[in-house]
Amino acid sequence: MAVDIFKNKTTTPPRPSLFDFHGVSMTHSFTDNWEKVQNFQARSDDILIATYPKAGTTWVSYILDLLYFSQTQPDRQRSTPIHERVPFLENQSQNHSSGTDLADSLDSSPRLIKTHLPVQMIPKSFWEQKCRVVYVARNAKDNAVSFFHFDRMDLSQPEPGDWNSYLQRFMDGKMLFGSWYDHVTGWWERKQSHPEIHYMFFEDMVEDTGREIDKLSSFLGSNSTAAAKEQIRDLVQFDNMKKNDMVNYSSYETMDFKISPFMRNGKVGDWKNHFTVTQNEQFDEDYKKKMKNTTLQFRTVV
Repeated sequence: MAVDIFKNKTTTPPRPSLFDFHGVSMTHSFTDNWEKVQNFQARSDDILIATYPKAGTTWVSYILDLLYFSQTQPDRQRSTPIHERVPFLENQSQNHSSGTDLADSLDSSPRLIKTHLPVQMIPKSFWEQKCRVVYVARNAKDNAVSFFHFDRMDLSQPEPGDWNSYLQRFMDGKMLFGSWYDHVTGWWERKQSHPEIHYMFFEDMVEDTGREIDKLSSFLGSNSTAAAKEQIRDLVQFDNMKKNDMVNYSSYETMDFKISPFMRNGKVGDWKNHFTVTQNEQFDEDYKKKMKNTTLQFRTVV
């Protein structure tokens, strides 16, 4: 069911504008609390979920929440929305507690915290505490399409414009949280020297969710049984998550589900329904230049 956007207001606030913030395109929702974000005190057992926007953040957040708390705190799944269970560290939106305050108020162990920040902006305490980090990356074409539809429906995001201009902006890196290319490669390079980073691919999760849950469990040292992991695999299937009001963001005020659902497609290869032949050729040529110096490789079909 669609939510009533910005309840009790006769007009919706204007969309925010992007501005350059330490070399990364941002909006005030993610910079106004910057000092508290940078000074955030991580704990050694915190788990940071890091992604470029629309790369499977909620999916992995839900998997981790189930791995750690489905047996010990079953009510948590039925009563508390995922954005409260897994605070968005840098978020400072008007109608919600700041991400830092939410994270500080968590009494769970471990605390699950999510971020879209590029690697160079992560608060230093996460590195000092040697926190485990789960990074999820999604191929650029599907990521661009998903981000476009999200920007259309989330009225707290910058105005997306038409698809052609949006795709050009994606290629130019003029996106909220910066360049996709810089984001995925920056975290990939950091992973090479930081064994506490587990780098996952959205496409692998779609291909075999159970296998990726097993890998995640192994990285985290989880003692979940095979039966528990199988139950988690079923709960986190896209169609089940889309119907689950505790994870589908249906209660979030700024999202207009009449435009597009928060969980829209969840597949690999939807880009083929959006890219023209010319757009695809231009994108591929640009992609080769930007990704020529990395060992990081993606699949655009599964």
